[in-house]
Amino acid sequence: MNDLTQGSISKHLLKLASFIAVTMTFQTLYYLVDLYFVARLGEASVAGVSLCGNLAIAVLALTQMLSVGTASLIAQAAGRKDQPAAQLLFNQSFVLSLLVGSLVLALGFALRVPYLRTLSSDPATIREGGAYLLWFAPALSLQFAFVAMGAALRGTGIAKPSMIVQMITVVLNCVLAPVLIAGWGTGKPMGAEGAGLATLIAIAAGVVALTVYFIRLETFVSFERALWKPNFAVWRKVLNLGVPSGGEFLIMALSMATIYWIIRDFGPTAQAGYGIGSRVMQAIFLPVMAISFAVAPLAAQNFGARLGDRVRGTLRSAALMGTALMATVTLLCQISPGSLIRIFSTDPAVVSAGADYLRTIAWTFVSGGLVFTFSGMFQALGNTWPALGSSFARFFLFALPAVFLARAPGFQLTHLWYLSIATSVAHATVSYFLLRLEMNRKLETLSCYPEGA
Repeated sequence: MNDLTQGSISKHLLKLASFIAVTMTFQTLYYLVDLYFVARLGEASVAGVSLCGNLAIAVLALTQMLSVGTASLIAQAAGRKDQPAAQLLFNQSFVLSLLVGSLVLALGFALRVPYLRTLSSDPATIREGGAYLLWFAPALSLQFAFVAMGAALRGTGIAKPSMIVQMITVVLNCVLAPVLIAGWGTGKPMGAEGAGLATLIAIAAGVVALTVYFIRLETFVSFERALWKPNFAVWRKVLNLGVPSGGEFLIMALSMATIYWIIRDFGPTAQAGYGIGSRVMQAIFLPVMAISFAVAPLAAQNFGARLGDRVRGTLRSAALMGTALMATVTLLCQISPGSLIRIFSTDPAVVSAGADYLRTIAWTFVSGGLVFTFSGMFQALGNTWPALGSSFARFFLFALPAVFLARAPGFQLTHLWYLSIATSVAHATVSYFLLRLEMNRKLETLSCYPEGA
């Protein structure tokens, strides 16, 4: 275990965030590598795989339900130096992850075609997306076991093993993707289906590697079969903290699905441009998301140790770091957004659509980064429901006017992006005031909480 209740807050935050950022970057590369090679197959393939990326965000929401509760509760137990509680939490969350992963696999196979038909009217796009999901759905289900183990390590203040394993699996995916997609060396190209299979093999290898690490090297939390009998009281604690956080990601996926539904009549070119642009945006958000993910265990350990001044210090440091990062990236996206889109497509129409999206949506980066930081603090304090409430408010503020605008004469895609800017600022403002109320309520009971801090 890495004790985060002593030493420099900023150094702890940077160290944790750097490992988490690398892990998340390589995790995102699974999808970007697939998109890069699939882009050579044509716009229908790009659009089909892009639709599956939205499904990946929905699964990310479900993994968040487990990882947030696991990491935060284990971090609080670590802060109290309560190893038996951390051990029980890890084993119960792992069992829960296996159950949810199995359910996702079953639903993925049953609903993949209806899902694609809902979001696209182009037969070629639906066909390519269905081929990709044939193997990508099992890959998504395996993510649950990987995330459960990674969350447990993050809660104890350790992020390096997950980072190393993630790097290895992405390298494996980079090697396998061109072989299976284009048939390099085999002479049997699988197209979009090969992209999904490459990701499945890579993630399976990662799950095996991290399992071996836990069996041979991890000591603070480890597999203990005697603790695998379902303990519904522990499940409730994990899910009570994790469900709202997962709900935030589900709302993000729902917002993206709403946009796909609105722009479906603009054709596969618009969907491909938006799909690439939104994935580039997600990659841009990785550093600030890493900071927010580091905030949770850092603040949670100090909250468990009743160090209220360090909890507030964590928020200050994270907010300043995140704002500086996202302000810089916002300016960069005003200079040459098209160059980021051209990495994945050389089609002028697709590049134009993606660049317009990225240039405009960049003005949400600072407010969006603050929302992630505030969410990390809610996780650390053990109450994520206010964050979910503010996300719901943002969704309705966006979705209802968006549907209305789409039916108005002269509707353009940029109208959606401007609406997103306004609702992102509102989201950050509401989250900030809710967090202030939560911190005042929780931290005033800590004996070491300084007056006037």
